[in-house]
Amino acid sequence: MSGSPAASAAAAPCRFAHYFVVCGIDAETGLEPDELAALYQWLEADLHGRDPSAATTGENFEQSPLKRTFKSKVLGHYPENVEWNPFDRDAVNMLCMPKGLSFRTQADQRQPQFHSFIITKEDGSRTYGFVHTFYEEVTSPQICSAMQTLYQMHNAEHASANPTSCSASSSSSSSSSMDSLASSLDEVDSPSPSSSSSSSSSQGGSGSYDSSRDTLYVSKALCLITPMPFMHACRRFLSQLHRAVTGTTPPPLPLESYIHNILYEVPLPPPGRSLKFHGVYEPIICQRPGPGELPLADFPLGEAFSLLGVENLVQLFTCTLLEMQILLYSQDYQRLMTVAEGITTLLFPFQWQHVYVPILPASLLHFLDAPVPYLMGLQSKEGTDRSKLELPQEANLCFVDIDNHCIELPEDFPQFPNKTEFIQELSEVLLTFGLSPNGGSLSRTHTAIPAHPGSNPSTPGRERKAAAIRDLEDDGRNGNLAGEELAMLELLQGNATLERLQALAKRTGVTVARVDALRAGVKGQGTEGQGGRTAAEEEELRNAKLNVQLREVFASRFTTMFADYEAFVIQSAPDLESWLTNREQMHNFDKASFLSDQPEPYLPFLSHFIETQMFATFIDNKIMSQWEEKEPLLRVFDGRIDKARLYNVRAPSLRSSNYQRCTILKESAQAIEQRLTKIDHTAIHPHLLDMKIGQGKYEQGFFPKLQADVLNAGPANNNRWSHRTATAQRRKDRHRQQTEHLTLDNDLKEQKYMQEARSLGKNLRQPKLSDLSPAVIAQTNWKFVEGLLKECRMKTKRMLVEKMGREAVELGHGEVSITGLEENTLIASLCDLLERIWSHGLQVKQGKSALWSHLLHYQAREEKLEQQQTDSPVSAGPERRKSESSIGMPSLRVSVIQDMRHIQSMSEIKTEVGRARAWIRLSLEKKLLSQHLKQLLSRQALTKKLYKRYAFLRCEEEKEQFIFHLLSLNAVDYFCFTSVFTTIMIPYRAVIIPIKKLSNAMTTSNPWVCVSGELGDSGVMQIPKNVLEMTFDCQNLGKLTTVQLGHDNSGLLAKWLVDCVMVRNEITGHTYKFPCGRWLGKGVDDGSLERVLIGELVPSGEEDSGRCCRTPPLQRSPSQTRRISITSLAGRGYKPTSAQIQEAIGEAVNNIVKHFHKPEKERGSLTILLCGESGLVGALEQFFHHGFKSARLFQRTVFVWDFVEKAVAYMESADQMGDLQETAEPLGMTCQSLCHYVNAINSTPRNIGKDGKFQLLVCLGARDRLLPQWLPLLVECPVILRMYEESALLRDRTTVNTLIGVLETLHDFPVTLETSLVKGIDL
Repeated sequence: MSGSPAASAAAAPCRFAHYFVVCGIDAETGLEPDELAALYQWLEADLHGRDPSAATTGENFEQSPLKRTFKSKVLGHYPENVEWNPFDRDAVNMLCMPKGLSFRTQADQRQPQFHSFIITKEDGSRTYGFVHTFYEEVTSPQICSAMQTLYQMHNAEHASANPTSCSASSSSSSSSSMDSLASSLDEVDSPSPSSSSSSSSSQGGSGSYDSSRDTLYVSKALCLITPMPFMHACRRFLSQLHRAVTGTTPPPLPLESYIHNILYEVPLPPPGRSLKFHGVYEPIICQRPGPGELPLADFPLGEAFSLLGVENLVQLFTCTLLEMQILLYSQDYQRLMTVAEGITTLLFPFQWQHVYVPILPASLLHFLDAPVPYLMGLQSKEGTDRSKLELPQEANLCFVDIDNHCIELPEDFPQFPNKTEFIQELSEVLLTFGLSPNGGSLSRTHTAIPAHPGSNPSTPGRERKAAAIRDLEDDGRNGNLAGEELAMLELLQGNATLERLQALAKRTGVTVARVDALRAGVKGQGTEGQGGRTAAEEEELRNAKLNVQLREVFASRFTTMFADYEAFVIQSAPDLESWLTNREQMHNFDKASFLSDQPEPYLPFLSHFIETQMFATFIDNKIMSQWEEKEPLLRVFDGRIDKARLYNVRAPSLRSSNYQRCTILKESAQAIEQRLTKIDHTAIHPHLLDMKIGQGKYEQGFFPKLQADVLNAGPANNNRWSHRTATAQRRKDRHRQQTEHLTLDNDLKEQKYMQEARSLGKNLRQPKLSDLSPAVIAQTNWKFVEGLLKECRMKTKRMLVEKMGREAVELGHGEVSITGLEENTLIASLCDLLERIWSHGLQVKQGKSALWSHLLHYQAREEKLEQQQTDSPVSAGPERRKSESSIGMPSLRVSVIQDMRHIQSMSEIKTEVGRARAWIRLSLEKKLLSQHLKQLLSRQALTKKLYKRYAFLRCEEEKEQFIFHLLSLNAVDYFCFTSVFTTIMIPYRAVIIPIKKLSNAMTTSNPWVCVSGELGDSGVMQIPKNVLEMTFDCQNLGKLTTVQLGHDNSGLLAKWLVDCVMVRNEITGHTYKFPCGRWLGKGVDDGSLERVLIGELVPSGEEDSGRCCRTPPLQRSPSQTRRISITSLAGRGYKPTSAQIQEAIGEAVNNIVKHFHKPEKERGSLTILLCGESGLVGALEQFFHHGFKSARLFQRTVFVWDFVEKAVAYMESADQMGDLQETAEPLGMTCQSLCHYVNAINSTPRNIGKDGKFQLLVCLGARDRLLPQWLPLLVECPVILRMYEESALLRDRTTVNTLIGVLETLHDFPVTLETSLVKGIDL
């Protein structure tokens, strides 16, 4: 995808600059309104629903003509063309002068400005442009008179519109607005003389222009286009060219000599070397990092940190890593570039893979509608407020207001690992360079000291203060105040009394020498800095050192975080060809194992990050490096990891989240300093060329017309740099080939499309800056629609594959691959995708979440219709009884509105984005997401009202497919709502279903129930008499596990035969069934008055065949028959074979072992594995029942518990008689423990029956690791002969020993029991 600058430069011939360009006004065509600005106005009008045709004329009489934008042209570019980097006239013109030409008069500020831009080509390689804009006097009388005419029209328009305040309005529209390239700093910095003149005479105000009296100036841009970002060098070269034009004496040589020199005779410095070449007046030095160092980045990072502050910058960095939408906002183009380039360089070794437009020209504003990740910079118009900026979608937007040093973050995104220590380390680096970590420079002062001794006393106080602050900040930035002087200066500045004294002293004319000397910092040292370097060179060196040290801190975070990444890369293809063909079917990185190896605090960030495109591309590059030369960034990164291994041998298993500081700050800065002090290469000096005499005569203040024939051809012997490295070229072709393969589908046509969509069609990655017809805009949007659809297909497929993979594991197939964390990440990214789809093509944006806003519109309409019907939450129609499985549960009405109301009633969620996400999670858990969205979109009138024609939601076919992809998610069970909102109150409904066939369906006693789940229990609740259904509210119980059901045995009919209990969560609709099938009552069955029932989730939609696709219930192996309690009515006739019994025990123990091998957060309920169907208790019960003489003629049934009690009674009596004294000590202890436990269970106040007591004994034995010790005692006990047949498993020694061995495997795990099981047991 986006090749690093280094990679793209290697393939091109090694010339420092490719083009020199001049942009400005074309005297031939004269003043033309800027069509792009007109298009922009048209788009704006369209956006606000005004009539666009009125805006398209481009002639805007409202605005003062000096403030309007006129069309700029490329006046000349040299050479005509460079084969490996074709000249793109429209793009260069648009980016050199993003707002077109701007005019000034002598009354306005006319400082030259510098900015840079970047053009990303289709193959992802980048070219940089550096632009110096200055004002040149207009000599053409036609243009001056045209401007005069425009002014007369403007004034006439004004006069007719507002006759009284004509004069005032003309002066108030003071044009010192610096509209074109205004840097907000300059406005404060130097006052415009017009502010005083405009008040003196209303006619001659600066807002007007009179050709007889005023001089007209127009902007002109000089631009260098280079393959690598040597910003400082280009900036200095261009400013020297400008100085040559404005100087009083002509330059030593004609300008052509210098331009020819930089185009053809200055090479790129070789890696690891520095190069000196000559500008017009001074030499210029640039250096390039060596092969093992971080790649070149010349934009001053210190400035980015000063503008935003460390905390903000780290947050912005995190958003970039997670590929969110990032919009930078500033009045100053160079600031936009500095922050954008700064952030993308810090990503090393990763690379931004999506739309990257650091300066978004006004005509491309519709790109903000892009429903894909982007990093764009938008120039703020002076005086516009952030609140007026209408952004199509903000749910996932990181908005960076550079000029106001603040940043708006998307909701709930994970923090960068070790953020606090990381910020601390960065702050220390900044402090050593005299920069404040909170943004700005350390030497902040607020005194109103005039900047220079001779400063004009009439300057307003604000300007003076600002000028002083600027001077001091420059000193601080230049670092030319030594440590203690800096401290001294800070002390002086911090002291208000001293400040006042000093100001007073200044006013009375006394100079405070020491402070002034300190303040003068740089000036005191003269132009020669340390070691004979000029102040500018000093600053450059400082910037370079600061840059590299800050970048090293970032790089070292990734080196520690991904130190072992290679171990998880899956190399599966035999050769490059087959890898490229099957790229998408292949699993390239073992995400689950990687995450399980990371420290817990890193997981929220890492699980999101390894899903990004930039990480995927990084891993792809790694895999491809086995067949071809390593991608440069990867090579440096791998080198660092190897080096770290040598120094720091650590076992990968000992993962800690301890922060490791960067250790190579000093060396990295030294390498740069050495290169800049000891120059490796010097380029040829500029020299006279073979030019026509008399052309391009020097005229002060005017940039001459250059002689094209001299500049279009380089010297003949230029071959020495034009060797193109074959490998780099091959790599580029591979890169293209690989990116064409980046998709999930085999169909090749599809693949090409997907890649286009994923990176917005190659030409959309950097939007085409030239052709902007409505057709192109429509095509762009069409690509977005296709991209969104493909992304939806990939996301749903991934969610399904992961989830099904996991459930297959629970059914005993294969390895587990998804973690709860990963599932959460996938769901979060689905929420994000839905937000992006809903914000595509919005007519008018309302609120931060487009989806929630649509839902609210829908709700308002539906509620109007609903007024007639009743408001009961359960359907008001006749209650339809469901199938046998859930007899007695009234059906829950499916309704979008009802689910919205549940979310609206949750006080925990404060924002619209949060509500939308909660609603998506709830719908996903209820398996209603596609149905709900289909319902929402079926109101076509509403969709038409809210969305433009090209919006995704109005493309019928794509919308259908999208709903269909979401439907596939109904195939799996999600608990993404229940598991996230754990503290909310939830209404539950419980229905008790007696066995109707027999009498006594109703009991006269007072029944009670207690429901427990993974997150807590409801407490004991009395059930009103003769009522079998109740509702109760209680804090989210999570997945339900057990129900305790009992009664107090009062009244005549105190026996109760219950089939099962059903409990439903009324919000999510999850219904749990707790089978019982036994009596509760004294003297019947096993005499139990309360039972603990184990629940299982009832498949959703069994009553509704439309949604009946789901996975089998958890924990049941397909081969096993349903366990029915042996003593229950249905179970009397069921006799499993001994082999089946042994298999069941093995299976039950296995499930418990598997349970403990899962990550803690995903284990689910242990109770089900112990007491549920095919649980341990049931299996042991069958073991004990094998060969048990239970049914007696004319006598009551005997239970296994009776056998245990008799055995214990025997042991106790034997103990008293001393028979057990001879046995070994440990055995005696075991004996005591068994007797102690059985007596404790018998003496519990709870009325649990005999089977309940046996269950409890097994659970406690498993918990306290005593089961294997108790078994031999029961087997040895003579009671066994009386109660078991010869063939019983319990009397077969080998079988019992095997069983003991199996049970011992549970000793390694900490078994904890639910309180509902052990309530009232005192041990």
